[in-house]
Amino acid sequence: MTLFEKIVARQIPADIVYEDDRTLAFRDIAPQAPVHLLVIPKRPIRSLAAAQDEDTELMGHLLGVCRKVAAEEGLGAGYRVVTNIGEDGGQSVDHLHFHVLGKRRMTWPPG
Repeated sequence: MTLFEKIVARQIPADIVYEDDRTLAFRDIAPQAPVHLLVIPKRPIRSLAAAQDEDTELMGHLLGVCRKVAAEEGLGAGYRVVTNIGEDGGQSVDHLHFHVLGKRRMTWPPG
């Protein structure tokens, strides 16, 4: 069971900012920006690369949740949505998650 599955199951506490029947959004415990949220599907999917065609609607829903929590956090001046895929891509938890980062100017390239 991944760390995020334990958060969904309420076995590990998290600062949850949004929840519906398919998704959960919570504050990152090691924020890289003044606002740093993680948006995850409740159903475990290893990464974006592991998503299947039947997950397409869920992927759109996750991005919609990213937009919704960004608005609720007052990120109207701009924000970044990122997902890391695999070890070389910087993925540290094998459960699909989108980072929503904001309240500071983002730079490019990101790293």
